[in-house]
This record gives sequence, C-alpha cells and structure tokens, in this order.
Amino acid sequence: MKISGEYLLPVSRDDAYTILQDPAMLARAIPGCETLEKIADNEYHMKMKMVLASMSGLFDGKVRIADPNPVSQFRLIVDGAGKIGFMKGDGLLTLTPADGGTNVHYDGSVEVGGTIAGVGQRLLDTTAKMLIKRFFTKLNTEVAGSAASSGKG
Repeated sequence: MKISGEYLLPVSRDDAYTILQDPAMLARAIPGCETLEKIADNEYHMKMKMVLASMSGLFDGKVRIADPNPVSQFRLIVDGAGKIGFMKGDGLLTLTPADGGTNVHYDGSVEVGGTIAGVGQRLLDTTAKMLIKRFFTKLNTEVAGSAASSGKG
C-alpha cells in the first residue's frame, strides 16, 4: 500500500528535522507507542499497541533512520510483528521551508501480513491515513507545548 501526503509543522526546518528524529518526542506522538528505546545509532526498539477493526495486539519491532540529509530529508524504516501479523514500512520524509513553519512531505509504502491483512485494503488504507494524521496532530501539540514551556511561543 502506498502512502503519501504532507503536513505543516509550525517550526523552522532545522527544528522540524531535530524533532522528527527525537525518540522521546516520537514516542509521545506515535499512536499506540509504549516504548521507543535507542539500540544503535539511528536505530530504535519499539513496542506499540495496534488496534484495527475488532483486532488489537502488541507489536514489537524496530524503527531505523536511514539516508539522512540533514535538515532536508531522511528515510524512516519501520518493521514490526505481533500475534495479529506483521507490518513493514519505508518512507522518505522531505522538509521544505514554508510560510508559518516547515512543510513535511512523506512518500512511502506499507506492507502488512498475517491476520491483520485480512481486514481489507480499504480499511487498512483508511487506518493508515488516520494514524498518520493523529501522529502529526500529536506532534504539533507536543511542539506547541515545548515552545510554550521554553518561552519560545
């Protein structure tokens, strides 16, 4: 399944690049993320709870940042598995300056298998879009909260 879109973060491109690679910030913004711990340079172990239709389960996996091109782009690779199946994702995030902050464009693909794949393509597509929207909405809230608490807002 292909995914793409864009979202505006109300911070400079340098700050957006840093935020999108901050494991503490990502752990708070990723829907269902329970832990995100560094295991190597640009590689993290993640546990997250996935809820899809009437199924739910804990996924155990890795998140890796690859092909970094500081402040303009990087690739995010996610690989996880649980009792209800597996998920693999690979996406390129491109950051460009925009009025009011930084435009984050994402373009990638997600592959799912196991029981979770049986829910149907339309539901998977809708769920992926919803999770991405929730991620950016929460990230935006975290950014605003950080700016306010540091006196930058």
